[in-house]
Amino acid sequence: MPEFAFVGRSNVGKSSLLNLLTHRRDLAKVSATPGKTRLLNFFHINGEWGLVDLPGYGYAKVGKGQRLEIGQMIARFVAERANLRCVFVLIDCRLPPQPIDQEFLQWLETTAVPFALIFTKTDKLGPMRLKANIEDYKKTLGKRRAVLPDILTSSAHDGSGRAEILRYIAARLEPDAAPGA
Repeated sequence: MPEFAFVGRSNVGKSSLLNLLTHRRDLAKVSATPGKTRLLNFFHINGEWGLVDLPGYGYAKVGKGQRLEIGQMIARFVAERANLRCVFVLIDCRLPPQPIDQEFLQWLETTAVPFALIFTKTDKLGPMRLKANIEDYKKTLGKRRAVLPDILTSSAHDGSGRAEILRYIAARLEPDAAPGA
């Protein structure tokens, strides 16, 4: 079954986005406390494909050993899943490029696994500021790569981006779909 993984810094809105995509309020546990997801959570969608909720990276309140263990779990999953069609890296649209996100993207680029960026919490910024922040990310990424990953946006609060993300997934479910990044 084709899978689509979702990963990002703790408190970026992964669970809220998964709930938005599936139209199920309590599919993924949403918590005010960052770092609640510590396992790989698999959700089968219509028996045709799967969403995989990966633990957030960079949560400071877990020990160094547990951070390393979570990082290794994510690395093994990405490296070993032959049916992984795309990794969606979630980015908080309100923040400038964060070193921890940049480090994760640099590592992900070495895996040859297709990935795309989803800027979350877009309801919290005006359109001009959102565009400027995304351009800042593009410029930062463009220093390392000639081809930028696909970029999507979403807001779990107002539901924007849901249709675009689901279309993006549907396009990668086609047998001859080209990789995302």
